[in-house]
Amino acid sequence: MLKLDYGDVHIPRVYIADFIVENSVLVELKCVDHMLPVHNAQVVTYLKLAKLQKGLILNFRVARMKDGIKSIILPQ
Repeated sequence: MLKLDYGDVHIPRVYIADFIVENSVLVELKCVDHMLPVHNAQVVTYLKLAKLQKGLILNFRVARMKDGIKSIILPQ
């Protein structure tokens, strides 16, 4: 569960991550025909909320799973 603190605004549950592995990698699960830029932007936002640098998008609507994996790494 990720929270948002922005100035005087405190929201305790902004997003519930699909998976966070070893407090270092955020995993977002999808089942879409095509990956869109909005999916990348979504994961970047989640990474910033979680204060993480590494994320994976796993899209299960592909013939071969290796075609449905997208890695996102934020700069330090």
